[in-house]
Amino acid sequence: MAEHGTDHHGELVVVTGMTGAGRSTAAKELEDLGYYVVDNMPPSLLREVVRLVDESRGVEQPIAVVVDVRSGSFFESVQANLAQGATGRHATLVFLEATDDVLVRRQEAARRPHPLQGGGRLLDGLQREREVLGDLRSDADLVIDTTSLNVHQLTDRIAEAFGTADNIRLKVTVTSFGFKYGIPVDADFVADMRFLPNPHWVPELRASTGRDREVADYVLGQPGAAEFLDGYVPVLESVAAGYLREGKRFMTVAIGCTGGKHRSVAMSEEIASRLVAAGFEARVSHRDLGRE
Repeated sequence: MAEHGTDHHGELVVVTGMTGAGRSTAAKELEDLGYYVVDNMPPSLLREVVRLVDESRGVEQPIAVVVDVRSGSFFESVQANLAQGATGRHATLVFLEATDDVLVRRQEAARRPHPLQGGGRLLDGLQREREVLGDLRSDADLVIDTTSLNVHQLTDRIAEAFGTADNIRLKVTVTSFGFKYGIPVDADFVADMRFLPNPHWVPELRASTGRDREVADYVLGQPGAAEFLDGYVPVLESVAAGYLREGKRFMTVAIGCTGGKHRSVAMSEEIASRLVAAGFEARVSHRDLGRE
């Protein structure tokens, strides 16, 4: 497996594996890491794709292609196209797998039939797929079992293998919530905004939310709001930098108030804005907005 900081210029990554094991997630992360990604590509076209990318983007542009059972009879050409020197690039074959019960559950949740199940059961399709992919799995440079991995953990594994110090960034999610609906279970940090006056008790603000300018101005203008932000955001910045050094690429910050409508929403927006200004990749979500 590649280490952080490894130079992946000119690399060719071929992603394959079981349906439902996370090929699309892996491809999206490789794209985020700067790879030119081609999904569902017949392996027989691999050398042609490399040639076109070499001509249009240069030989330093890393490429990732996703091949799966939809490619049908083209599968026997995968090994030939990945033979030493066949493409002129260093090639890495990544195989994603998971247990049958997990794959069945994921496919059923997605409400998609397996491409090889025909008129049979989903499990029949998976068994045929394992037979078709058996040799590819044996040849894989990197096998990732996604049985117990969530989306974030899988993207972490891909980034560990193919990211560099320059293109790996911490992704921070700042989510507002209402304490009366429960604290988010996936939060790394939880902050309570109930120390600020509640706009709910201001008649002209009650129907608005923390995303409305008048509510945000009211909340941010309260005694203690600026002091909290000035003290809390630098702590998050420091921890985020430490997370990234330790290889953790996701951080969830939960900001709560009573109902998740006013104070937590306004403060979440401001915290995320400050994190973005500090150079972090931050997004905002409002879990309970609209529940009242």
